[in-house]
Amino acid sequence: MDMSIIVPISGIFALLSAIFLFYSVKKQNPGNEKMQELSSAIRKGSMAFLKSEYKILVIFVIIVTLLLYAASFIEGSQMEWGLSVSFIVGALFSAITGNIGMRTATMSNSRTAEGTKKSLSKGLSIAFSSGAVMGMSVVGLGVLGVFVLYTIFNNTSILFGFGFGASSIALFARVGGGIYTKSADVGADLVGKVEAGIPEDDPRNPAVIADQVGDNVGDVAGMGADLFESYVDSIIATMALAAIAGGFASIENAVMLPLIIAGFGIISSIIGTLLVVFGKGKNLYSVLRNSLFLATFLTALFAGIATWYFIGSLYPFYAMLAGLIAGIIIGLSTEYFTSEKRKPAQDIAKSAKTGPATVIIQGMMTGMISTIVPVLAVVAAMLIAYYFAGFYGVAISAVGMLSILGVSLATDCYGPVADNAQGISEMAGMGKEIRGRTEQLDAVGNTTAAMGKGFAIGSAAITSLALIFTYIVTANFLLPEGETLSLSLGDPYVIAGIFIGAMLPFVFTALTLGAVGKAAYAMVEEVRRQFKELNLLNNDKNKPDYERCIKISTNRALKEMILPSLMAVISPIIVGIVLKPAGLGGLLIGSIASGFLLAVFLANAGGAWDNAKKYIESGNMGGKGSEAHKATVIGDTVGDPMKDTSGPSLNILIKLMSIVSLVFLPLIIALG
Repeated sequence: MDMSIIVPISGIFALLSAIFLFYSVKKQNPGNEKMQELSSAIRKGSMAFLKSEYKILVIFVIIVTLLLYAASFIEGSQMEWGLSVSFIVGALFSAITGNIGMRTATMSNSRTAEGTKKSLSKGLSIAFSSGAVMGMSVVGLGVLGVFVLYTIFNNTSILFGFGFGASSIALFARVGGGIYTKSADVGADLVGKVEAGIPEDDPRNPAVIADQVGDNVGDVAGMGADLFESYVDSIIATMALAAIAGGFASIENAVMLPLIIAGFGIISSIIGTLLVVFGKGKNLYSVLRNSLFLATFLTALFAGIATWYFIGSLYPFYAMLAGLIAGIIIGLSTEYFTSEKRKPAQDIAKSAKTGPATVIIQGMMTGMISTIVPVLAVVAAMLIAYYFAGFYGVAISAVGMLSILGVSLATDCYGPVADNAQGISEMAGMGKEIRGRTEQLDAVGNTTAAMGKGFAIGSAAITSLALIFTYIVTANFLLPEGETLSLSLGDPYVIAGIFIGAMLPFVFTALTLGAVGKAAYAMVEEVRRQFKELNLLNNDKNKPDYERCIKISTNRALKEMILPSLMAVISPIIVGIVLKPAGLGGLLIGSIASGFLLAVFLANAGGAWDNAKKYIESGNMGGKGSEAHKATVIGDTVGDPMKDTSGPSLNILIKLMSIVSLVFLPLIIALG
């Protein structure tokens, strides 16, 4: 029996599971009229942003497609016209997954809030099912897209176009969504909570719906596109290394192995998902974590069998296992440094006794120290993987880390749905008991979202390493006979590339943080204006203009996302032409080293500030409204764009620059 049949079957099963879960969520009770009204406003705002964003992306996709097609006619470029087709498919599939995830999440929020009336586990089941729709859509379309394109073209180099398309959409979605969500969040918090002293998600706050919309465009569409990119890039890098480098008794089997492991990962993820959807556990966090552990165990078991059957050796399996374990370690490390139940976040809360300055200092220290475990985990995984299977082993370790994406992404996307449900319960006046339950869902969601960001950063680092090794092997294959790519520290072009590469993540972070600052300023001014002119705090008859705040966030996000996104695409091409392939290799090394560390620092510092605030809000150190609480609100406001805009976007920056380098490498060599 040809085991490769598992790839299309698993992809189809994933999509069928997504359809089943979508309709199982849809048939749930959406709640009373007020809840449905709020949910509808969030959905309309989310889809309006997505529609506006896609209008810009269509132009970008058309331009890049024409450039790729034209480049295939340049003599000696060795670029094939199929790259342009593959690019379109990758961009389209990435956009589709974002659209599916957004529609499902915005449909599920009121249903989750209503479900908590019955029980906490019912609310968990609905929110998680919503996230699982996104997770299954991503892995299903990912494996089917790569499998079908490889079957048609029978050329792994064509697949780089698919990764490029996915990466491009991911960066725009992450940057645009991140700017949107944090400009709304900062505006709502600074004026509502700090200045006016009203609760979070108070319906009198004009920015409250824009804030709820932002949770979806940033942490659902953005996160989904980010991990879709990592998922397909890791598979493509492994397939390309097997095809170009060889070293196996059956090269075709080595090429297909990452797809087969991904297929078994999908089946394991479906089983793990069922544990949550139909489970009745009372400890929410344990239920979610157990589903991840079950999927991990089953994937490891199936992958070991598949590796022995296909390769005749377990060495690639050991490499894959290293990546799988590293992913779990990074997730648990992130949970430790960001959870309000752990010492680091509690220490930040305690530092609030002396004001916001010490909160900022303690949070920065926490973010910096939190880089140790992720870096050591990635380094260990890389060395172990290389020891057992060389460059191919490093690439397949990335596949291992991402093989359970179906269930891990469901856990990530559960967070914003739970957050929206908590907001709806507050705004719809569902009562103290229901608000308490939705707050429990939201608290778990914050931890899982932080773990998801850690997992995304770790997978981005090891996927980028796999892409760098693919770059080296591909360059040596394409260079004229007798020439090899040597990334020597004695080469000034390599050193120049490393410095430029190390600089780019800082410039990118500055641009995205600045974009949030500009958009947040406009939002703060608008909320202040409405509070004053409509007298919203003292007159219940006047209603806030939610749509105006949504429009401000949308327009600002779309305007500010263009420059940092284009920088990621253009920089590798310019450096490659000026500093040659060696300089471009240096750029990739520098960008991964600084980008990975910076992303971990930004995400974990921001997550720790957020949960330090929640620790106080749960009744510690004076609770809500205390001076300590006000200090942590400022810390959380500083951390918001760090953890939800710049940090997550850096994941895509380092991967996108690697995949762009691979796509245009033949042209760079030809021009050189």
